[in-house]
Amino acid sequence: METAATATALTYRDATDADVDELVALVESAYRGDDSRAGWTTEADILEGQRTDPEGVRAVIKSPDSRLLTVERDGRIVACCQLEHRGENAYFGMFAVSPLLQGAGLGKLIIAEAERRARETWDAKEMQMTVISVRDDLIAWYERRGYRRTGRMTPFPYGEERFGIPQRDDLQFELLVKELG
Repeated sequence: METAATATALTYRDATDADVDELVALVESAYRGDDSRAGWTTEADILEGQRTDPEGVRAVIKSPDSRLLTVERDGRIVACCQLEHRGENAYFGMFAVSPLLQGAGLGKLIIAEAERRARETWDAKEMQMTVISVRDDLIAWYERRGYRRTGRMTPFPYGEERFGIPQRDDLQFELLVKELG
């Protein structure tokens, strides 16, 4: 069933330097602070501080093996995600949907488009991502999209405030994967 949020066509394009400030604001609004509580992907209870910064967004835009896919509706940026070519695989990250539009089906459409682009552009066999392991609701959402938990963990960068200020001491990232075959 098509919802009002998905009824209007989405436009996908690679981000440019002119988009950096708007993309930083989008990512921050989806994950941190009180604005993020309007959506369901908030990390506000486990992390304070910033989620990204202009330098981090610009680095993704400039990297030859990466692209920051920008999603627009009615000429306004409403979502974004990073795609990075890693050999036979692709990495999916920096996924943000405007909090006021979360839960309306946009995420499903965007991740499907990201997977399609990774297959067609790089012939990627697998999509990989890392998710904070205590984010059970988010991991369950990805599992419903065909991703599986690997149990492979990497430490959270405690002490590096550019990634946020942890509010608990058990944070780590789990690798999730999906075959794109």
